[in-house]
Amino acid sequence: MFSLKALRTAAGIALLSAGALFSSVQAAEGQVLRVGAEPSYAPFEFMDEQTKQLTGFDIELIEAIAKAEGYSMEVSTMPFDALIPALFTNTIDVALSAMTITEERLKRVDFSEPYYESGLTILIRQEDKDKIKSVADLKNETICVQIGTTGAFYAEEQIEGSTVKQFNSAPESYLELKAGGCRAAINDRPVNDYYLATNQSAGIMSLPGTLSAENYGIAVNKGNSEILNLVNSGFAKIKADGTYDKLYQKWFGAKQ
Repeated sequence: MFSLKALRTAAGIALLSAGALFSSVQAAEGQVLRVGAEPSYAPFEFMDEQTKQLTGFDIELIEAIAKAEGYSMEVSTMPFDALIPALFTNTIDVALSAMTITEERLKRVDFSEPYYESGLTILIRQEDKDKIKSVADLKNETICVQIGTTGAFYAEEQIEGSTVKQFNSAPESYLELKAGGCRAAINDRPVNDYYLATNQSAGIMSLPGTLSAENYGIAVNKGNSEILNLVNSGFAKIKADGTYDKLYQKWFGAKQ
């Protein structure tokens, strides 16, 4: 649950699941794995501006897992905080959008084996670099985050006196930071790093270090052992045959 002090921001990505996106994977058995994803979390899932297709590390990962198990894949896009409810209503079979495995989420859903190690980082405007040198300097400040993420939870629970502005997507939080609507944005390191590498991030910088260590997993409905076993089996196969390493190299470069 979000604290009462969080300022919910209505502007953002509308629910897009009505226009489900379909992958090109073919399966002889005709079995379909229904996937839920938040489409603005590059490099994990985002719309390619040229092809107008959903792409990213997560999308290619789950596509490879489905193919390894003889399934085709159907992707429905939706806001991040709609993913777990979509599992509850059986709208989707799996949810993945760089979702961190947390104790709180494990009370509601089951997770696959971890597939990516991450952590939270802080972005600030370069003009504030002499005033904000660490998370301690964000006390009583306004923080931009994405709704339902561990960055949102951290800002609410760990930064004393913070006012938390929550957005439907990471790009919206970055825009608010650039506009001066908050003093910092907290999000997952690879997503922040990807943003910093674009030409849209002029005037924005990252503080050194990470706030936490996290593992991403693929979420399934609590007790759905059939889907969980399918995902873990497919993941094991693509790790064994080198597909996972190729995808990791493509999107993130060589592992450190």
